[in-house]
Amino acid sequence: MESHLGLIEDSFNESYSLWAREALDELPDNFTITDPCISGHPIVFASGGFLKMTGYSRSEVVGKNGRIFQGPATCRRSVMEVREAVREERAVQITLLNYRKDGTPFWMLFHMCPVFSKEDGRVVNFVAVQVPISRKLRRFRSGFVGGHVGEDCNDVNEVVFGSCRREVCSDSLLELGRVLALDSDVRELEIEEPCEASDVEKRRAASAINNVLSVLTHYSESTGRLVCGKRCSLSGVGHLSSSLTISLGRIKQSFVLIDLHLPDMPIVYANDAFLKLTGYTRNEVLGRNYRFLNGEDTDSLTSNHIEESIRMEQACTVRILNYRKDKSSFWNFLHISPVRNASGKIAYLVGVHMEEGCANQGGRGHGLSPEMRQLGTVGAVKIAVRSSSMAAGPSKP
Repeated sequence: MESHLGLIEDSFNESYSLWAREALDELPDNFTITDPCISGHPIVFASGGFLKMTGYSRSEVVGKNGRIFQGPATCRRSVMEVREAVREERAVQITLLNYRKDGTPFWMLFHMCPVFSKEDGRVVNFVAVQVPISRKLRRFRSGFVGGHVGEDCNDVNEVVFGSCRREVCSDSLLELGRVLALDSDVRELEIEEPCEASDVEKRRAASAINNVLSVLTHYSESTGRLVCGKRCSLSGVGHLSSSLTISLGRIKQSFVLIDLHLPDMPIVYANDAFLKLTGYTRNEVLGRNYRFLNGEDTDSLTSNHIEESIRMEQACTVRILNYRKDKSSFWNFLHISPVRNASGKIAYLVGVHMEEGCANQGGRGHGLSPEMRQLGTVGAVKIAVRSSSMAAGPSKP
């Protein structure tokens, strides 16, 4: 958990100067900032207004996915609309029913937009502004009577159990179960009437988005990693979609993606486990050739074998001496394999890294051999890439 929070701190601090948090806290708006490049697409910043509105402390929010604010009557269709906007890397503005820490529901205008890197056009963050909408409450009777769902709560339970796909609310399923406890008591849930935001509230949300983007743009200048609210189209520079990045973030074994179609075949994705293994930050890895892990005692014949396999677009497995950021060496059990998109063309190379002697690296050993764990990782990456390319339409060559 501490290493995960450390990655979150590093992610924000690498993109923005140390004064960014203070400047963001001075804004009166209710908003969160998330990072799709980190496993679980967590919140990396929550404004004071947002914390006051929801009743959570900052430590209870940072590092968590935004679905912790969903509840029994949160509309699954609205949640999927937000997920679709993330996948397509576009802005979205909808009304959404969320829940405070004490369990009380409230309607809000939810306005989310991506923040792009000015250098390569990839999405580095999503900003989500929440403008509360005050409306009259209505009551729903819900519960289980004699082993059957109460008649008035069918709609509520349809929303709850219909939305419990793993990718939507798996982390909150247990909490939802507590809300709809299986007992003989008939419970009453107070939820607010479905409502539409006014033009004033919509303008307020748009203004808040502009305020946050202005701060992020200003405080990214000192880091040399400029961000902006619109994607800059740069020729010859590739980027991974947010949906693919989020899917890859669920894979626990250490790995990187290499783009064969860019000069010097740079790393375009590195997961949290790889960063933990090597000690580098994400920005220190992206854009570099995998050879940066080599050092003075790295066997040149092994390196040449890797180069030849990559040139021939063939899989290979080697044992190679690599070096961490702190210059300490480790024996790397490395497997490299081509990854094809939905059209069957090679889109990337995946390099799966495993420190020799760390049997349970990645937390999912379960008695499997290193070779089987690496092949499982390759399979998971291939599924993510193919699924993403099918959803995105025509793929790059």
